[in-house]
Amino acid sequence: MRLKDKVAVVTGAAAGIGFACAEAFAREGAKVVLSDINSERGEAAAQQVRDQGGEARFVACDVGDKAEVDQLIEAAVAAYGGVDIAVANAGIVHACDFLDLAEEDFDRVLRVNLKGVFLTGQAAARQMAKQGRGGTIINMSSVNAVLAIPAITPYVVAKGGVNQLTKSMALSLVDKGIRVNGIGPGSIRTEVFATVANDPEKMKGILSRTPMGRVGETSEIASVAVFLASEDSSYITGQTIYPDGGRMALNYTVPVKQD
Repeated sequence: MRLKDKVAVVTGAAAGIGFACAEAFAREGAKVVLSDINSERGEAAAQQVRDQGGEARFVACDVGDKAEVDQLIEAAVAAYGGVDIAVANAGIVHACDFLDLAEEDFDRVLRVNLKGVFLTGQAAARQMAKQGRGGTIINMSSVNAVLAIPAITPYVVAKGGVNQLTKSMALSLVDKGIRVNGIGPGSIRTEVFATVANDPEKMKGILSRTPMGRVGETSEIASVAVFLASEDSSYITGQTIYPDGGRMALNYTVPVKQD
C-alpha cells in the first residue's frame, strides 16, 4: 500500500473525480476525509468508502469560505492526527456567451475554482509545515487551463490561474518538504459529462479531438492522484500532468468511427 497510514483530505469528493480519488487513496491505505458542499451525498460517499473496507469520514465545507476550510483541516487533524495529502478538487462550471456573462457568475466560479484551491492549499500547507514531515498537495486543473472554450470563460480563467498557483505554491513550500502538483484532465466520464455523452453530435466533436478515441474514466484520474500523492513521484513538484487521451498534443481533428 503506497499511502499506508497517510491522512488525505479531498474536496469536492461527493462524486466524480473527487470521489474516485478518495476511493483510490483508501485502497492504498490512507485515512480519508471527504469534503463537499452537498452533505447528503458526501455522507453517502464516505459510507461507500467504508463499505469497501476503507477508513473515511465526511466533513461539509464550502471551499470559498476560509473559516470553513480551516475547520475542515482542523477536523482532519482531530480525527486522524494530521494531514499528509490534500486534493483541491471542488469546482463548478457556468456556461454562457461572453457578452452575456454576469459579474456575479464570473465571481462565483472563481470563488470556488481558484480561491477555493488557494484556501485549501494554504490551510493544508500550514498544517503540514507545523507537523514538520512534509506532504503533498494536488490541485485539480483541466486541459481548459491551456485550451480555451469561450462558452465557459470563468472556468477557463480559473483553471489557468490554478496552473500558476500550483507553480507558485510549489516554489514557496519546497523547503518545507511539501510537494505541489496539478492534474489537468481532458474529457472524463462524470455526471456533468453525461449531458454531453447523450448528444451524438457533441460526442463526435469531443472524440474527433481525442486521439485515443474514447472518454477517460474517473479512476484513471485517481490513479494519477495516487502517483502524485506517493513517494513514486518524490522528485516531482510544480508540474501539471494532463491525462487527456492525447488531446493537448493534437493540432488537427481525427476521424471518428461510426457505429
